[in-house]
Amino acid sequence: GFAGLPTYNRGNSAHQYLFVNGRPVRDRLLQGALRGAYADFLARDRHPLVALYLELDPSQVDVNVHPAKAEVRFRDPAMVRGLIVSGLRHVLAGAGHRASTSTASEALSGFRPGYVPQPSAEGFSAWRMGGWAQAAAQAIPGLTEVSARSETQYEPSSYTPGRGLHEAPAASVVFDPVDFPLGAARAQVHETYIVAQTRDGVVIVDQHAAHERLVYERMKVEMAGGGVSRQALLLPEVVELDPAEAERVVAKADELMALGLAVEAFGPGAVLVRETPALLGETDVAGLVRDIADDLSENGQALALKERLEEVCSTMACHGSVRAGRRLSAPEMNALLRQMEATPHSGQCNHGRPTYVELKLADIERLFGRR
Repeated sequence: GFAGLPTYNRGNSAHQYLFVNGRPVRDRLLQGALRGAYADFLARDRHPLVALYLELDPSQVDVNVHPAKAEVRFRDPAMVRGLIVSGLRHVLAGAGHRASTSTASEALSGFRPGYVPQPSAEGFSAWRMGGWAQAAAQAIPGLTEVSARSETQYEPSSYTPGRGLHEAPAASVVFDPVDFPLGAARAQVHETYIVAQTRDGVVIVDQHAAHERLVYERMKVEMAGGGVSRQALLLPEVVELDPAEAERVVAKADELMALGLAVEAFGPGAVLVRETPALLGETDVAGLVRDIADDLSENGQALALKERLEEVCSTMACHGSVRAGRRLSAPEMNALLRQMEATPHSGQCNHGRPTYVELKLADIERLFGRR
């Protein structure tokens, strides 16, 4: 099938085309799998553009559960969902820092040359007094360390995002910074956007959106590597469920423990919660457990807890990232660009918006009638 980049999204699911054994369907399980695959990249009210073709053994799917045959029932829904989610995430990871080019194309197509007033000299005196040369504000954690490294560590012929970014090549390697995929930082506009020059165009980066993604990806790695820290409840909470739901939750106790939730059986139709993920702070324990029970019933996986943890990480990343209005030094801007190139999914922020747009030199020349 085909999967759109997260930055190319819509406000509804009308552009999701799903087929099972050649039959078009509108199936909740499949749509849920798409949401799960793109959960890291899109806000809840945004939907990816996907054309997905599934081929299964006819014995593994029942097509007679809906009068119009628009819905299907899978014999092993967890397996189907898992394959879709893992497959799409693998493809999206392969996109690296790429973002959809549609945003830049739409902006260029909307440009209408018209009357351009004579540029004014007002403000020149402010420039002469050093207004443009003020030093960057307080150093930004995570960027100054990278910016202090030598940029001669890049080898254009062998560069791949996320691989060997800081491995020192032969001493004889000489390169032009514009050969980096995201180019060399030339300016900061409105203390919000970084303008970088590439070999064949210009890249404009939203500094807040880009750094937000970098912080989020780093938090996810730390969460996966060290496990999820837990907080003990002062009074363990008993959550009542249907006996079958309680049994499913208890059966997944080890998985839930790895995610920071400590549960145990508490008689038929109830579970006892002793610890919750520290990232969640004060949370609705009963609501969380019931959401997990629903996920286990539908998909065989505790998706609700993972999604809540990732949502908290996303919120924390938003508050911990470089804000718009923050003046950056040239080394900090270049460090941000290099981190973007080495970080997966850095082409879009946590809400599905692009972190950068690229304008090719040919497009810019067309704007000025040179082509």
